[in-house]
Amino acid sequence: MEKFSAKSYPVFEESTNDYHITDDVDTPIRNPYREKSIEYYLYLKNRIDAIQWHLEDIIRDTAIDPVKALSIKRRIDKLNQDRTDLVELIDSYFLDKYRDVTVLPDATVNTESPAWAVDRLSILALKIYHMQREVERKDVSEEHVGKCRLKLETLTEQKKDLCAALDRLLEDIGAGRKYMKVYKQMKMYNDPSLNPVLYGNKQDV
Repeated sequence: MEKFSAKSYPVFEESTNDYHITDDVDTPIRNPYREKSIEYYLYLKNRIDAIQWHLEDIIRDTAIDPVKALSIKRRIDKLNQDRTDLVELIDSYFLDKYRDVTVLPDATVNTESPAWAVDRLSILALKIYHMQREVERKDVSEEHVGKCRLKLETLTEQKKDLCAALDRLLEDIGAGRKYMKVYKQMKMYNDPSLNPVLYGNKQDV
């Protein structure tokens, strides 16, 4: 049976490469996978990460117009919420997949759900892509390239470890040795009924 990391990581690489064809945060997403399939959600997850990654770069321009910066910050906040919602949706996929597993009496819960490990793997794919780009640059010193090559080696090792940990977690869940217990993130800053600045402003109107 194909391990989940072997299925998901190539989708993240594909999405990352597709984004950098135009390297434009406003390029429409053309998801090549069947809607609502797990591959569809994985591709979308990485595209959200890629757009947010580059918006975070743009907003750090010291010469950026403050109005534009605020607009980008609002967009980053929205992407953060979309990312969280999508991670929870991917966890729903795993909950459904393992719903008939008999949980062993001594089973334990993991510190993070499978989808949050998938989230880290998606971001790691972006880190590896960009660090590889740094290694290939011709307009920088050998020292810069050398440092980036070492970082790339570390990221590649991290990818190997994370893939193994994710697959092992899913194997344990499938065997009943671990069980999923998913908590909604319940982000408060985007909720006008929970963010005191937002509901305070509403009361002032």
